[in-house]
This record gives sequence, C-alpha cells and structure tokens, in this order.
Amino acid sequence: MTMKSLVALLMLALACTASVASAASAAEAADVTVEGTIEGRDNRSYRELPFRVPDGVARITVEFDYEGREHKTTIDLGLIGPGDFLGRDGFRGWSGGNKRVFTVSAADATPSYPAGALPAGEWKVLLGIPNIRAEQRARYVARIHFGMADEPDALPAAIAAKPLRSGPGWYRGDLHMHSGHSDGSCASQAGSKVPCPLFLTAQAASRQGLDFVAVSEHNTVSHLSGLRELQPYFDRLLLMPGIEITTFQGHANVFGTYAPVDFRVGSAAVPDWDTVLRALEKRGVPVSINHPIRPSDERCMGCGWTPMPAADLSRVSMVEAVNGGDADTPGSGIAFWQRELNAGHRLTGIGGSDNHDAPTEAEEAFGASRIGRPTTVVHARELSMLAILEGLRAGNVFVDVRGSKDRALELSARHGHQKVAMGGELHLRAGDEARLSLTVRNVAGSRVETVVDGVVVPLIGQTAISAAEQRFDFRWRSDGARHWLRVDVRDAQGRLALMGNPVYFNL
Repeated sequence: MTMKSLVALLMLALACTASVASAASAAEAADVTVEGTIEGRDNRSYRELPFRVPDGVARITVEFDYEGREHKTTIDLGLIGPGDFLGRDGFRGWSGGNKRVFTVSAADATPSYPAGALPAGEWKVLLGIPNIRAEQRARYVARIHFGMADEPDALPAAIAAKPLRSGPGWYRGDLHMHSGHSDGSCASQAGSKVPCPLFLTAQAASRQGLDFVAVSEHNTVSHLSGLRELQPYFDRLLLMPGIEITTFQGHANVFGTYAPVDFRVGSAAVPDWDTVLRALEKRGVPVSINHPIRPSDERCMGCGWTPMPAADLSRVSMVEAVNGGDADTPGSGIAFWQRELNAGHRLTGIGGSDNHDAPTEAEEAFGASRIGRPTTVVHARELSMLAILEGLRAGNVFVDVRGSKDRALELSARHGHQKVAMGGELHLRAGDEARLSLTVRNVAGSRVETVVDGVVVPLIGQTAISAAEQRFDFRWRSDGARHWLRVDVRDAQGRLALMGNPVYFNL
C-alpha cells in the first residue's frame, strides 16, 4: 500500500469516527422519557430517576405526571445535578407537589429551582412519595427536554406559554418598561426612593387593563425568573421577557429572549451594531430600535441611534416611533421611522411608555400612571407571546398615543383579488387604483390624516370624525413605483391620538 493510499484510508477512518461521534452526541441530546410504577410499599420514600445530560445543553425542562390522585396518591418533585447533593453542582431545587412542569437554565428558572450552569453528566429527577395507600399502584412518566446552547431562545412545548386568551383580535400592550432589575425605582413604605419590585410594575399594568407587557431591563435577564413566578398570578396579563440592549451608540429592545445579549458595541468582541443584529437574527429574536431621535451626550448617554458604521436595518423588525409622551415633539421617532420606510425598510411602528417607576393606586386614580401610555395595539391570532410577536412582525398594528382602553384604527387596501391589512403589500401597475377602507372608533371630534411616503396627502374629502364608529372609503392611484400609505388620527387640538402603520405598494 502506498503512503498516499494509507493517508486516504486514515482520513476516511477519522471522518467515520467523527460521524459516529456526532451521531452519538445528537442521540444523547434527544429528549428522554422515564416511566415507572410506585406501590404501597413506597409510601414515605424517595426515588431517583437518572438521566444523562450531554455537552452543550443550555436548558433542562422536566414535564411530570402520574396516576392515582383520586386515591390520594401524591408524588413530589425535585432535581439533582451531577455533583454531591450539597455540593456546587448537586441539589438544584425542590417544588414538592405544586408544579408538574419546571425549567432550569443559566439565565432563568421556574420558581423553586435556582438558575445556574448545566454541567454534563448524570442528573436525577428526585421523587418524594408522601402518600400512597397500601393497596394502590400508580404509574408515572417524566419527560425531560433539552434545549441546546445554539438555540438559547427556543422553548419546549411543555413550557411554551399557553394562550391567556384564545381567538383572533386586537390586543393592547406596553412594549417598554423597567423595574428594580435595572433602573426602575419607586417609593418605599417609608417614602425613600428604592429599586422598584417587579410585582408592582405588573400590578399597575394589570390595573391599566392591558393585555400584555414586555419588561425590557437594561442589558440583563435577571428578571426572567421573576416573570415566571408572576405569570400564574397575572393570568389575564401576558408578561413577555425582553432586554433593552443599551450601548453607547443606541438602544434597542428585543422581545421573547431567554438568554443574555452581548451589548458591548465598540469593543473587540462586538465591534459594531451589525454584529449584534446578526447574532439576534440567527436566534430569531425581533429587534426594535428605541427612541432613535434622542441626544447622545451627558443628558442621555447613548440614547440616540448613532451606530458607527451605519447598521443594516434589514435585520430590524420595529421602530419605537412613540416613546412616552414624545409624539408631538422634536424628539419623536416618527420622522426617523418614516425616513427608513422611504429607504425601503419594512418596519413596524410601535410605542412604549419607557416607564421607570410603578405608580401608586392614588396616582393611578388621578390618571398619573405612565404605564400603557402609549399603548401598542396588535392584531394577533390569540393572546400568547408567539402570537403577539408574529403580529408585531406582520405590522397590523396601531399606537394609541394616550393609552385609552377602547380607541381603534383599522386600515385595509384592496385591488382585484388582493386584500391586505396594515403591514401588507399590494402589487400595482401604473394607473391601477387601490381601494382603501378605514374604520375608527371612540375618537369622535377628531379628524383623520392620510400620509403617503411621509407627506400628508388629502385623499379623503371629509376628514371629520363625528360618530363613535365611523368608516372612510377612499382611493389611491399607483404610478407603478414603490410607495407606502398610512393613516393617523388627530384630536381637535391637532395632537396625535392614533398612529397607524402602513400598507405597502410594490415594496
């Protein structure tokens, strides 16, 4: 055999070995199911269900169920890592009998279980059996799901949020708020300024009648476990995890994330914003540029959007066009948003209160709460995190600037067999007419304003709104080029009340 042939055989053997090792690793990372039976003799005992955690696991989720509850059989749950029980990687929590699903990762965990690293090795689901009658037998099943490090934001079906409300509709929320996990503060019982508990923010949002909020702490995920703790109690308010990526060259919110983001823009590790955006695009996490027209100096460090070099906005989903009460000020992000729409970017315009202090009940009674002002109103298939994020990306969204509970704006456009809502696109040839339909509710005394490519264009003859619900039908003729059209509502004083998103033509 020649040396060349020997080398070729050796390379083939190494490739086969690597292939087998890769297949073994993939098999190890597959979900695990452990089933068994307990009997009367197991009363008041413990049982360990071992399972192996391979390298690269970033999340462990346990889904457990058993028979016999009608006969008073009870099985409690805990988790043990690969170390000594009281060592660093040993005991990982005990939820007793009040949870049937729990999850643990480095960044967050279900209450009863601390977050922390997940070393490879033999782990165990710990069963405690406080009661089973002498004559009884009961089957149990533990399903262990692994989330891998290359998918840090993927959640198994066992813990993916079930909808708080079923069915399509308009859902109202606040997409920008902070608690004591970053720089949110409020008055203590004695009146001192202290970091504000997350519970108070959620409670205030619930009292505002919102359907969802995104808690977007600056550069941290420490609030995620708190959101898991609060969600069962706030079962009418969807609590979505978020991060405000806070850099010296601009801020941006990400929604639906369960892992940290490297925010060190300008460092050797993260040279520019595109590095961040590429990583988030790979993770499938939507990005919204926050308050883009803000000073970036001593008054507000890095608050304006000033990436160097300019960022690729094709990787961005949204722009916070209205932040707090800035809608009719030079600091509003509307001009920035419209400029980027004109550049060909399909960006959903949203709003967020950027609230940093949970109001007291007295402040709320006098209308002093900033939570939900503005409110972002999203058309979604249900009230769940996945559905709200889908709706935001799709763009059938409007902003209720003052955060009412019932104001509404719906816009659709059609041509031939094509019909789209806000966020959708019509394909038109030169000379084609799009037929548009606008419905507004609970803004009597205001007027509508049509905006084409950032310029107010009088497309509706009579713009006054005189009824609680009013429909406007109008037309727009295409020149065959790319355009966008949206509608705002302004009150009797000319102030922005409702901000609509565009329909697109030939984008």
